[in-house]
Amino acid sequence: MTDAELFAKLQEVDARVVQLPNCRPLAVEVPVGFLLAFMGKLKSRPDLRFIQLLDHLAMDWPEKNEFELVYQLYSIEHDLLLAVHTRISRESPYALTMSRLWPIAQYQEREVFDLFGILYEGHPDLRRLFLEDDWVGFPLRKDYKDYFMLEMPE
Repeated sequence: MTDAELFAKLQEVDARVVQLPNCRPLAVEVPVGFLLAFMGKLKSRPDLRFIQLLDHLAMDWPEKNEFELVYQLYSIEHDLLLAVHTRISRESPYALTMSRLWPIAQYQEREVFDLFGILYEGHPDLRRLFLEDDWVGFPLRKDYKDYFMLEMPE
């Protein structure tokens, strides 16, 4: 299936999906309010069957005052890769958990929470994964500072 054919199927799922330019494999963006329903359809539709969540990551864009969440999906049955992006506000960093669809998301979301401070509504066990419970701040936010950090060369 070509990227154009896959994108056409994704638009059937939700007309709000937008293709991101110059991405291989295909990458799309979906508004966060529709993300869970969109992902559920990607997993359940027989012509798509994205049954594997390979990875989930976040990017911090302080100049835009937002985080970007990326979900890397794979359809074993159709041998398709897809990256699904969504954006959330830095002031209200909430997204719905994907752990009901893919249990592995529990650990991936805990990692993103631990390092970026993004909260996942409905997550069964949202707590730090790598850092101590009393750690202050979120080290992968671009505005994070602590006295152990080295100064970057000019």
